[in-house]
Amino acid sequence: MAAGPLVDRLLGGLPAEAVLTDPDVTASYAHDMASFCPAGSPAVVVLPRTAEQVQHVMRTATELRVPVVAQGARTGLSGAANATDGCIVLSLTKMDRILEIDPVDRIAVVEPGVINAALSRAVAEHGLAYPPDPSSWEMCTIGGNIGTASGGLCCVKYGVTAEYVLGLDVVLADGRLLTTGRRTVKGVAGYDLTRLFVGSEGSLGIVVRAVLALRPKPPEQLVLAAEFASGAAASDAVCRIMAGGHVPSLLELMDRTTVKAVNDMARMGLPESTEALLLAAFDTTDPAADLAALGALCEEAGATQVVPAEDAAESEMLLQARRMSLVALEAVKGTTMIDDVCVPRSRLGELIEGVERISEKHGLTIGVVAHAGDGNTHPTVCFDASDPDESRRARESFDEIMALGLELGGTITGEHGVGVLKKEWLAREAGPVSMEMQRAVKRAFDPLDILNPGKLF
Repeated sequence: MAAGPLVDRLLGGLPAEAVLTDPDVTASYAHDMASFCPAGSPAVVVLPRTAEQVQHVMRTATELRVPVVAQGARTGLSGAANATDGCIVLSLTKMDRILEIDPVDRIAVVEPGVINAALSRAVAEHGLAYPPDPSSWEMCTIGGNIGTASGGLCCVKYGVTAEYVLGLDVVLADGRLLTTGRRTVKGVAGYDLTRLFVGSEGSLGIVVRAVLALRPKPPEQLVLAAEFASGAAASDAVCRIMAGGHVPSLLELMDRTTVKAVNDMARMGLPESTEALLLAAFDTTDPAADLAALGALCEEAGATQVVPAEDAAESEMLLQARRMSLVALEAVKGTTMIDDVCVPRSRLGELIEGVERISEKHGLTIGVVAHAGDGNTHPTVCFDASDPDESRRARESFDEIMALGLELGGTITGEHGVGVLKKEWLAREAGPVSMEMQRAVKRAFDPLDILNPGKLF
């Protein structure tokens, strides 16, 4: 489809400032933050402000058989938001209104372009909390979080995005508006279409409104840092903590490589003599007592030092160090491939040891940062993208880590999604019968295959 007729049709229902055609500008919307993921050249970028404008875009796309790639802040790590040649990039960042916060029903109604941190701060003014908090929470959007079913640091206690999405308004491929779910705490009428859209990576429809569950704002959390002589010992501590019935609000792991990278970037003063640093937090009424009990378990597992934070400010410093881990690892060599392998907690130590072997085999720096309480690890391969051999070894190590995760009874992605990066691996994990059914669902919602084609499968 020539850009001229397409743009003319779009301008029939959109203001001129919402339709971008300058090639230099449209090129800047071509990809998310993932490496090794091909991206095409969009024909046009559209920035709607209303659901009706999104409906116009989808009707136009259906009539002209033009693919549509929905985007949020493009902080994703799987290539799910990458453009395809000649597509309409549908950027939802201008749809950024918080429409309602209801303290009685404990819900928020938001548009997809709302920034995660902005929502968290807004509901906090009502004594409430929206728990899902990806590391990119200051940049990522709620629509993107829904599209990838994202997690975050507090998932060990509070769960992931899917558990907080009660209802959605979704524009379908042909422009119809579908409303799913509810505003109530309970609701089991019919198939759970809401959950179907969560994690669908823009392949089934375009989310234009979401009803989100909220919780009462918890007390301020206190953090403990425990140093270990090996990743296996830190993993043993995680197993002891979970088996002991403790419910920390956060349980994160940073290996020596990650700790050094954070120190090099931000001069945090984290202990580089440790092989693994475990961060644990409680947001209970007596966090100091809970941390003391957890610290004792860490010592039983072989912790060389256990240091509780003295106050909220020190706790926030430790959490900030964890949040900047992936950015700091990227600075090591300039480019990273970020794995997102989740394994049963009981196999966490085996995964960490396996990643160490893969790192030595390929002669590459691979830092491991993990939501340890969930078994969700992010082995991060650092490499020089201008070096073909190093790039090849990076890709091979990435694939070996994925295979290791499956061997340990895990999954290829805990929160980043499949996108382009893991299409082959989704087929391996799901198997032929599951893939047949998933493709059938895709055909039912998008028979022309215009919604984010080439992603997932």
